[in-house]
Parts: sequence; structure tokens; C-alpha cells
Amino acid sequence: MNIFEELKARGLVFQTTDEEALEKALTEGSVAYYSGYDPTADSLHLGHLVPILVCRHLQLAGHKPFPLVGGATGLIGDPSFKDAERSLQTKETVDGWVEKIQGQLSRFLDFENGENKAVMTNNYDWFASISFIDFLRDVGKYFTVNYMMSKESVKKRIETGISYTEFAYQIMQGYDFYELNRAHNVTLQIGGSDQWGNMTAGTELLRRKADKTGHVITVPLITDSSGKKFGKSEGNAVWLDASKTSPYEMYQFWLNVMDEDAVRFLKIFTFLTLEEIEDIRVQFEAAPHERLAQKILAKEVVSLVHGEDAYNQALKITEQLFAGNIKGLSAEELKAGLSNVPNYAVQAKDDLTIVELLVAAGVVTSKRQAREDVQNGAIYINGDRVQDLDYTLSDKDKIDNELTVIRRGKKKYFVLTF
Repeated sequence: MNIFEELKARGLVFQTTDEEALEKALTEGSVAYYSGYDPTADSLHLGHLVPILVCRHLQLAGHKPFPLVGGATGLIGDPSFKDAERSLQTKETVDGWVEKIQGQLSRFLDFENGENKAVMTNNYDWFASISFIDFLRDVGKYFTVNYMMSKESVKKRIETGISYTEFAYQIMQGYDFYELNRAHNVTLQIGGSDQWGNMTAGTELLRRKADKTGHVITVPLITDSSGKKFGKSEGNAVWLDASKTSPYEMYQFWLNVMDEDAVRFLKIFTFLTLEEIEDIRVQFEAAPHERLAQKILAKEVVSLVHGEDAYNQALKITEQLFAGNIKGLSAEELKAGLSNVPNYAVQAKDDLTIVELLVAAGVVTSKRQAREDVQNGAIYINGDRVQDLDYTLSDKDKIDNELTVIRRGKKKYFVLTF
């Protein structure tokens, strides 16, 4: 199986230009390729991970990546399938985001070793020196308005309105392909399926301005088996930045994917061989309740994104919380594991009994319910059952002098902070 066949077998290819010519190029020699990422935030998210992994697969197969972070296009805004105009950011903001995203990309590709080591690029490096007149004369003349209007990303915005700024975005992305081809002989671009129009603008410019052929691979928009756009958790993106989505939260995200999706996601999001994934599939389908596929998926992706130590910590937090062993975790680990549970800030002047504290912290709604829960053994402080109605917190109940964990029943957690 050659690299193109493997990418297809993994479900990583949605659309290509001339497939036969592209496969021939990828199997007969080393291809220089790029994938672009606009800095629209200070971190990439799971939606960006798919084209990144395609880039890594290609590099492992001997091809040379030129990842691009759009310091220039990030100042403009891509209209692709957006309902309204993006808010323009300051150059200082965009520059800061560029730096962070470059740092994230550097974790997935090899920038150090071999003839096909990755080379980081930023399209601000060439756009900053081009005058508006030169750009119109040397690039704009190769694009007809009819051609630009035919792009789906533009057609969807015509009714609501699109500025010339965003209308011209596809020409800028097309010029990226031309410039990378001129400087580095890049002949392949990789991106999301929503980028097809912008990407083929690049192959068109290569053809018309340089009489060269460029190739495009789009990766599919990943959805779960219910059709929901993948990479969203509780309405929020799952970020690659650990300070925005902790390794524990990412671990839980993968651990909770539906059975129908787990094996498919192993093919898309991991570097396990297809033979290894098939073995996992057989074991998983024989005992789906053991969630083997989800556990391996969570391990592989968290280790890939954040490192093995972060995975081990996420696993430890998961196992200790499941066992109710609060004292086996540090305050930092508990903050990660219980980041989404209700919090109550205990004031220094508070001197509350457990009954009063349960009501004040919102664990229960009445003192009567609190008394019943305590007497019935449903209340735990840091994993220890408390049945004394007059119990009050002391320093020994403060983990790392920062927090106390209350559990009601088997699964309802509450965090007290000091």
C-alpha cells in the first residue's frame, strides 16, 4: 500500500485534483507540500489536527513539508462558509497568535532531521513587500471576477454581503501556493474540505502565471455518527493548547466518543498501523463495554498532542476519581479533573458545620436535606465519609492548603476553595 492509498484507507482524503497524477507524484519521488493555518485565535483546535496529521504521514513517507502560518491572510480574514465578516485584529495580536501556532505545529513535524525536514513559513514575509499596484498587475490580472464569484465560499455570502477585503482572500491564498512553488518547488497543498475554492485558486494561478501543475488534497470535515461537527465539547472547541483544554479534558473527550466512531477515529487520529487497528477492532467488538478502542484512542492522541507524561497524569486523575481516592491527587490534579464542577469560595470568617456548609455551597437546597444526606452516609470530604452533623472543616481537610472536595453520593462532586 503506497502513502496515497494509506491516506484514503484511513479516511483522510475527501477531494483531490488529478488523482492519478497526484498518486504518481507521491510514489515516484519526494514531493514538497504545504498546509496553511490562519491565526484566528491563540491556539489550533482538533479541527486543525486532521490536515496536520496528513502532513506528518507524508513526511514519514519521505515528502517535505512547508507548514504555513498566515501572518498576512490572518490580517484579512477568510470568508469561507462564514455567515458574516470576521472582526479584523491588530497586527500585534496576529503576530502573537502566529508565534503560538508555529510553536504548536513544531510539535507534530520534524524540523531537525533529514533532507525532508520541515520548513516553517509565514506569508507575511512575501506580502509585506508587495505594493497594491504590483499585486493587481502581477497577480490580480490572472483572476476573472466570474471565476472568483463561482466559488461556493463567495456565493454563500453574496446575499448578506461580502467586502472587497474578504472577496480578495482567495487570490492571496492562491499567491501563497505560487510563491512557495517559486521558492521551494512546492507542488501540493493540503487543507480542509471548506478550503477547496481557495486551494484551487492556487492551482489556477500556477497554471496561468507559471505554466505549472499543482495538486490539492482536502481532508474531510470530521463528524461523529450523529452528524455533529467533530471537535466540539459542550459547545466549546477542544484546543491543542493545554491551558485552554487540559490534557485531562482532552483525554475525557476521546474516552467518551461513541462506539460507532471509535475505530474510525483510530484510523484518522493515530499513527497505529491499519493492521494494529484491525486487531483492536476485533477485540473491541467482542467486548464493547470495556471501551478498549476509546482507551487506546485517548492514550494515542493525548500522548501525541501533549506528551506521554501528560497522558499518564490524565490517566491517573481518571482512575483516582473513579475510585473516589481524592487524597491520591494533588490540588493541581484535582483542579484539572474537577474543572467543570461547581465551586464555592470559603471565606476566612466562615465557621460552618457540615450541614450549614452543604447549603451554603449549593450542594443541597435545605438543611433538612443536608441532615438526611449526612446521616445516611451520602456525604464525603476528600473521599472520607462524614456522618457527624456538627463536623466543621479544619486545616487537615485542605488539600495542599488550597481546596477541599465534597462528594455527594457516587458521582456528584463539589470543590471548596480557600
